[in-house]
Amino acid sequence: MGLPEGFADLWGLDGLWFDIAYAGPNNVTGRPLDGYGRAGAWLREAAARALAEVAADLEREGLGLLVYDAYRPVRATNALVAWAEGTGQPHLIAEGYIARRSLHNLGVAIDLTLCDRATGTPLAMGTAFDVFEPTSHALHFADRADPEGRAWHHNRMRLRGAMANHGFSPYETEWWHFTHEASGRPDRVDVPYDAYQG
Repeated sequence: MGLPEGFADLWGLDGLWFDIAYAGPNNVTGRPLDGYGRAGAWLREAAARALAEVAADLEREGLGLLVYDAYRPVRATNALVAWAEGTGQPHLIAEGYIARRSLHNLGVAIDLTLCDRATGTPLAMGTAFDVFEPTSHALHFADRADPEGRAWHHNRMRLRGAMANHGFSPYETEWWHFTHEASGRPDRVDVPYDAYQG
């Protein structure tokens, strides 16, 4: 089976590295999510082209992009909601960290960070991916006077600027989350990654 219609595979794009969090235990739930039987990263074609342009711009600084998640099957979003409710954390839904209907399901949203282009080592951002608390808000470190806080804020703003230059809008609650606005709001998709034989 091929990719869903209108999608592109991000694997192999120059300047991109991958640490697909929901394909393993290194995420907020501590286990792989349904739909991630195979680590993968897809986006709508226009969003994928824009992301390649972001990576090309970052090359001159020796930077790349480390992708944590891109398209997310609906079943995975449902699993996240069930996890939040089942662990007594419905506030994560109310506060906007976990969505019942995610833009990831449309293939227009991506979770990522800046990294060293040659090694894939992520830059310090002040928190890890999937930390659902105020320190993950995009502007949390804006008022920090200490060098470490200023460095984290600078890195977050560098990522934000690079993404914005190619049509990606930030999500203020999560410094790692961006949406490609020019891709519009297509239908939700529920094709698991392991259905693709690429």
